[in-house]
Amino acid sequence: MPRLALRWARSPPGRTAPDARRKETRLVTAPARPDPRPLLGVGLKVVSTLVFTAMVACVKLSAADVPTGEIVFFRSFFALLPILAVLAVRGELRGVLATRHLGSHIWRGAVGVTSMYFWFYGIGLLPLAEAMAIGYASPLVIVVLAALVLGERIGVWRIAAVVGGFIGILVILSPHSIDTGQSGATELVGALATLTSAFLAALAMIFVRRLTATETTASIVVYFSATATAGALLSVPFGWMVPPPGVLAVLVLAGILGGVGQILMTESYRHAEASVIATFEYTSMVWSLLFAMLLFD
Repeated sequence: MPRLALRWARSPPGRTAPDARRKETRLVTAPARPDPRPLLGVGLKVVSTLVFTAMVACVKLSAADVPTGEIVFFRSFFALLPILAVLAVRGELRGVLATRHLGSHIWRGAVGVTSMYFWFYGIGLLPLAEAMAIGYASPLVIVVLAALVLGERIGVWRIAAVVGGFIGILVILSPHSIDTGQSGATELVGALATLTSAFLAALAMIFVRRLTATETTASIVVYFSATATAGALLSVPFGWMVPPPGVLAVLVLAGILGGVGQILMTESYRHAEASVIATFEYTSMVWSLLFAMLLFD
């Protein structure tokens, strides 16, 4: 929430003595600035990866029964429930839509929802752990963009990690490019969709990092969820369905988990540099392997 600073303004000359002695209290909203507490940022990021991986597992469970656009809608709309609940408890609902950078919010939402479309489509075509592994291109791209766009300094070790990471992504993709059968073609499409999502997600995180300099966490996540919900509704003409009760419950859970993860992830970028936070995205591999063994093996 923006910090509130008290500024005292003296009465102009020419007023009566009591008026001259009177001081006016003005409540001035100061822009929020990144709070450099990297350990807190890293902790929030790690927890967010667990929550997001649980959300991805829910998406994977429903992908065979529900169109991608409809899944995006449930993920975005029901994400508003935990977000608004947290804001209500904190007493921050008033003014949550106040912003000086509406255009940046819209761009962040448009890029984010497009990434979500590609991500959910790819998840439906690939094994969970493999989709998550390809998605690790995102933190690699974030490191590069953080240096180019945000001016963050990255050392030799981070550069080496990025190069090694991209080599690993190529290794994961290579079996799909060699297999020319129907199964191989389907998984290749899924891999390319997931890779596209990773690049767009990295760009969205750069928007988030820049927005945290002036915007509250509440406004960032609310604007994103609202934009993504509106974007998902554009897919209605392409065919939606009424999900069975079990699938409906999973979709609602995916949305709630997505909202919680969104809060944690956005807050993490407030406390540490984007290039630092991005490296801890890899903790989600542990969670994805765990969910894959419990739910899909």
